[in-house]
Amino acid sequence: MTSETFNHRQTTALPYVRAWLLFMAALIFCMVIVGGATRLTDSGLSITEWKPLLGAIPPMTEAHWLEAFEKYKQIPEYQQVNKGMTLQEFEFIYWWEWGHRFLGRVIGLAFFLPFAYFAVTGALNAKTAVRCGVLFVLGGLQGALGWYMVASGLVDRVDVSQYRLAAHLTLATVIYGAILWVALGLGRSRHAPETGPQWLALAIVALVVLQVAAGGFVAGLDAGFGYNTWPLIDGAVVPKGLFAAEPWWRNMFENALTVQFNHRNLAYLIAVLVAVQAYVAWNSGSMILLATVFAQVALGIWTLLWAVPLWLGLAHQGGALVVFAAAIWNLHCALKGERVAVLRAVRV
Repeated sequence: MTSETFNHRQTTALPYVRAWLLFMAALIFCMVIVGGATRLTDSGLSITEWKPLLGAIPPMTEAHWLEAFEKYKQIPEYQQVNKGMTLQEFEFIYWWEWGHRFLGRVIGLAFFLPFAYFAVTGALNAKTAVRCGVLFVLGGLQGALGWYMVASGLVDRVDVSQYRLAAHLTLATVIYGAILWVALGLGRSRHAPETGPQWLALAIVALVVLQVAAGGFVAGLDAGFGYNTWPLIDGAVVPKGLFAAEPWWRNMFENALTVQFNHRNLAYLIAVLVAVQAYVAWNSGSMILLATVFAQVALGIWTLLWAVPLWLGLAHQGGALVVFAAAIWNLHCALKGERVAVLRAVRV
């Protein structure tokens, strides 16, 4: 059984550290939703520069707005898609992207300042301090990855690369899950998976991350705006054209039909595995996960049939994070307490 050593100061601080981490997870949840809105409103390329510090200040005068608008006019998205856009229309998309970036800055400060305080005052033991340090570094990498994603749409494309968008969304989800995992484990013992249901709980967490990545490709290719029928897709269970591109692997990432097909079927697989795990484990964690997964499947079908209106698209994206949180909680419940091998040895 794995355990951590805490002194009196650290034990006393545990509820506050846990509350801070859970608050950070909530901020990241909001960040992902705002990012989704930025994508669905085609706002992500409205700010054509990356200024980590000065970029926190939005245009304050009409001259500043006109300067930002002129920079936007130089990129392919304006020239090929939004030519003739008014300044007021530009302001709308600019505020979405600015809000997304500003929230990222807020998250950075909201993580670093309490982290520094807890570390200096001795509220964190060595293992927790290292984990939080890794989370902070990942947050910085996420900001850099966000700009790397935006940069892909400023020269030769009218939108961002679906590869980079999927990577950006996936890393955000991983950070969100890692924060929840650290928060749930504070002051509590957990062990490595040993039994079938425990390994299945871990596999479900991995599959949900994979499904989020698949959803990133759906978003990056606007694949949700096509093939808006269910349960058939393009009139068939297995539609033609899944491997129309060469070489075959490009279809997995660049063919909108294949990307949507994979996203649908991975959802079915997750739902089946979660149902099996709930049947075998039959505990609160697995039941909560089962409820969230089937609600998310229903929400995904609804979003598809209605051709991804903004509010439904955001609800579906938020639902994915709810499912992931439930999967993390389910895994935590499966692995906490005494190891099965230890219990068997005690009985013998």
